[in-house]
Amino acid sequence: MSMGAYDEAEHERREQKTAQVDADFDDDRSQYRGTLSYDSGDSTEALLDQFKQLQGE
Repeated sequence: MSMGAYDEAEHERREQKTAQVDADFDDDRSQYRGTLSYDSGDSTEALLDQFKQLQGE
């Protein structure tokens, strides 16, 4: 048998394997409990100045 060639039984086995659906996983969404905060550390003006400096390069 050459590489890549397979018989009808192999074809049926592969078809059955791909036809099975795995429904054993938990599809419920996780609930997030906690806090989220974001601090950029710079003011808007400082960020705009930095952007203008980068544009000049």
